[in-house]
Amino acid sequence: MDNKYQAIFTPWKIGNVEIKNRIVMCSMGGTCLFGFAEPNHWDKEAAKLILEVAKNNCGLILPGIAPIRDLVGNKWLYQGQGKFRKLKQFMQEIHKTGAKLFVQITAGFGRSFAISGLTEMVYTNKLLRGLMKPIINVDRLTMAPSAAPNRWSDKVPSRAMKEKEIKDIIKGFALVAKKCKEAGVDGVEVHAVHEGYLLDQFTLPYVNKRTDSYGGSFENRYRFAAEIVKTIKEKCGQDYPVSLRYSVVSKTKDFRVGALPCEGDNYTEVGRDLDEGIKAARYLQDAGYDMLNCDNGTYDAWYWAHPPMYMPQNCNYREAEAVKQAVTIPVVVAGRNEPDYAAQKIEQGKVDAMGVARQFLADPEWITKLMEDRPQDIRPCICCHNGCFTLAKYNGTPNIQSLSDTKAMCQCAVNPESMNSKKYYLHKAKKQKHYAVVGGGIGGMETARVLALRGHKVTILEKTDHLGGVFVPAASFDFKEKDRELLDWYYKQIKDLGVEVKFNTEVKDITKLPYDDVIVATGATARKLRIDGFEKAIEAVDYLNDRSKVGNRVIVVGGSLTGCEIAYELYNQGKQPVIVEMQSDLMPIKGLCLANSSYLRDFFKLKQVPTYLNTRVKAVTDKGVVAVGKDGKEFLIEGDSCVMCVGYVPQPLKAKSKNLVGDCYEVGNIMTAIWRAWDVAMSK
Repeated sequence: MDNKYQAIFTPWKIGNVEIKNRIVMCSMGGTCLFGFAEPNHWDKEAAKLILEVAKNNCGLILPGIAPIRDLVGNKWLYQGQGKFRKLKQFMQEIHKTGAKLFVQITAGFGRSFAISGLTEMVYTNKLLRGLMKPIINVDRLTMAPSAAPNRWSDKVPSRAMKEKEIKDIIKGFALVAKKCKEAGVDGVEVHAVHEGYLLDQFTLPYVNKRTDSYGGSFENRYRFAAEIVKTIKEKCGQDYPVSLRYSVVSKTKDFRVGALPCEGDNYTEVGRDLDEGIKAARYLQDAGYDMLNCDNGTYDAWYWAHPPMYMPQNCNYREAEAVKQAVTIPVVVAGRNEPDYAAQKIEQGKVDAMGVARQFLADPEWITKLMEDRPQDIRPCICCHNGCFTLAKYNGTPNIQSLSDTKAMCQCAVNPESMNSKKYYLHKAKKQKHYAVVGGGIGGMETARVLALRGHKVTILEKTDHLGGVFVPAASFDFKEKDRELLDWYYKQIKDLGVEVKFNTEVKDITKLPYDDVIVATGATARKLRIDGFEKAIEAVDYLNDRSKVGNRVIVVGGSLTGCEIAYELYNQGKQPVIVEMQSDLMPIKGLCLANSSYLRDFFKLKQVPTYLNTRVKAVTDKGVVAVGKDGKEFLIEGDSCVMCVGYVPQPLKAKSKNLVGDCYEVGNIMTAIWRAWDVAMSK
């Protein structure tokens, strides 16, 4: 192992509990041992992932949030003994690995509860709301300190909690913690004065307008969190460790408006500023918390707690370091952590441990590979949230995540096996064959990789002189270093597995290929608009392959994710982008996490990037584009270049074949390409 990582492999203590190294697997919704969006039970899929992480040298593991009361069915978490008996058996297996585990318990979501179209329908129909209450009690799921707008929907406002409801939750925490202790769990983590969840909402002045003992003064706003830890300690003993998930600074301007980590975003904090964050850390330590698991943000500034690729790496250290100086208990920091950077900070005594979450979904073995001096074998998390957190929203919609994705939270775009092992698992083929894969993009490379791991002989036929396909230009943005790491990972995998690659080999007729079977991964072609002057525009991939093609004022036609990323890059290069989008908001698609899309939307608003919504392009001219607004009137948008980001059309060599992979099967994203590759490769 490289010596630069040495500090993260030293032991430390939380209370009397010794942790073997400084790496903490942070909680992710969906990895809860008791299930998440269904009645609590023992979740075998979460347990499988967590045990694999433990076997691969993680120091402290925090499974996903366990709601103190079921989201569906209203049962309290402390009710039912079966899951705690299984937890006790599971802890014996965890301890054999040398890892420690804290169960994270959540008080709830409050106004951050992700309202879907179904939830809206239930809530807005009084009769249906009453009938569904024993199953889905929307009124309880969304209750908050005070009446407040929901993060996701204007149709389902939050109501103020009753004091008895607060007391019941406090009691529930203690009862669950006691059962966890009896099951051999090393500690519990209280969720959360963090990310604008329910407990955090009590602490934040812009949400908490109460006039009783849980609102108003600093002490009153933090009373709920303080009483929880005191009650746990009374029930479990003062030595039983209790961690707190904690956002130091809210980074929030207003309801649904976050503060960006970029120059020029001078704002007035409506939540918790750094001074209060430090004061609260001391107060919470004095109340009895044994560790602070830190980041920043709220659901209104969601990109701090769930950083997309646009956020800086190691983005939450400044505030966590300030907390570390103010308290004597351990401080963990999470948020796009890089192990070399974390090791420096730990060695300097500025934080105690690094928190990592979604990298464990991309590669549960990443710590072991780091220890074995094999960092190039680590499959990176690319911060896309396409599989693990597809809570998506655009103007006029609630959360548009599909019900199937809600039930299967914490899957992984680049690793289908994570939290999905019943469907996706590697096994050797009964008979070895020689397969050709036509096209060496991500879908083609993943197909070849899985086929090779199953024991088949594989040849990739690639018409260019390199692998990667359109993912190469897509990864060329300066903020997509993790995409480039993923490409490097694929190149190494293809080489190490002995997959033959024939470059500069264009295939036009697959029936003449001398292989047992052929998989087609030939991608897609850019959609062409039937408008005057279309030939004057530059296609998105052409721009990404040669950025010198555009001038200073660039009109980006299509407010898709690609279009918005191009506009974001253009602005950061000092150019003047203009975005034109036919629909009522930018990036109006499913599967794109609000943490990602809201960053870009907030950026364009902050920087006043001209954005024309509900607008279509009628023609491209030498002076710009002729556009048609919602009112049907034509107008000229001036610019010296036009980049087209209007989608793609599948380009298969053979239509309606079961052997199509990637965009030639269906235009999508990296997750659809990789998962489809598994579907096809596992059928062989």
